[in-house]
Amino acid sequence: MENNNMLLQDEFGRKHDYLRISITEHCNLRCTYCMPEDGISLTPKSHLMNADEIVSIAQTFVNLGVTKIRLTGGEPLVRKDAKDVILRLGKLGVNLTITTNGILVANFIETFKEAGIKTVNISIDSLVKDKFNKITRREYFDIVQKNIDLLLEEKFNVKLNVVLIKSFNNNEIIDFILLTKSKNIQVRFIEFMPFSGNQWDKSKLVSYAEIIETVQSEYKLSQIERLQDSPNDTAKNFKINSHLGSFAIISSVTNPFCSTCNRIRLTADGKLKNCLFSNSETSLLEVLRAGESILPLIEQNLLSKKAVRAGMDDDLKFQNPELFSQNRTMIAIGG
Repeated sequence: MENNNMLLQDEFGRKHDYLRISITEHCNLRCTYCMPEDGISLTPKSHLMNADEIVSIAQTFVNLGVTKIRLTGGEPLVRKDAKDVILRLGKLGVNLTITTNGILVANFIETFKEAGIKTVNISIDSLVKDKFNKITRREYFDIVQKNIDLLLEEKFNVKLNVVLIKSFNNNEIIDFILLTKSKNIQVRFIEFMPFSGNQWDKSKLVSYAEIIETVQSEYKLSQIERLQDSPNDTAKNFKINSHLGSFAIISSVTNPFCSTCNRIRLTADGKLKNCLFSNSETSLLEVLRAGESILPLIEQNLLSKKAVRAGMDDDLKFQNPELFSQNRTMIAIGG
């Protein structure tokens, strides 16, 4: 086996230093693009990682060179021991971040601070209350709005994740950008991606090109500033010159960023996914519980990573439901 500092490198030379950990499959929303309307079959609790196991696996990845960890779900803050998990991971010396729907944020402000979390991503797909309620199948709009403002007041970096769906919320692109005029937030427009049970088809896609066209219909080219992207960034970043905040586009469908991917995912049941779109998984939890080393499995998993989107390297494959429907639902993967 190679030296440990090479275990997170795949055969294409990509080094993976960003670990996304789903800590629960549960959620207090039922977003249409994430969860099937009739829900999902939840994994028995005994098959899910407990807090000690989450921290143990995370520590292994940190020892191998991971420098950033993002907590996801489901909704990570509904987990009963979420505060304990967050605080313990905060001691690993990495850039710890979280993606949440924002409903329970007010209960975790001090926990975030103590754990060193500086950036919080909020998933919100509409600024219209009725539409928000429709896509989430719940009525938490006012609470989420209040908690976004609370995070800003408490000086967190706030990013809003907006999944665009044609004929639903693509007419709100400019409204979201207007939020950045007086608020220091980043709005991240995300192309609608195919997963099991989310009724995806390409006709619902709002592409990178269409988003840019919409922005340019409202603002002069001289007003739109192309910002420098961070290394391995999934987003293409922009700013309206006079605005306090910024916006970005994540174009996983029409303009994938696979060549610079540095991300790996750990599901709530302890399985490693080397690509969001991959239906191939490696169970680390089972081996950990058997008292064996998970290092060989990590190496094997990374070496099996495909060059582009789990092998869906052209448009026909990407639109083939026989391929993407074999993957988990988004809520079971981790946002």
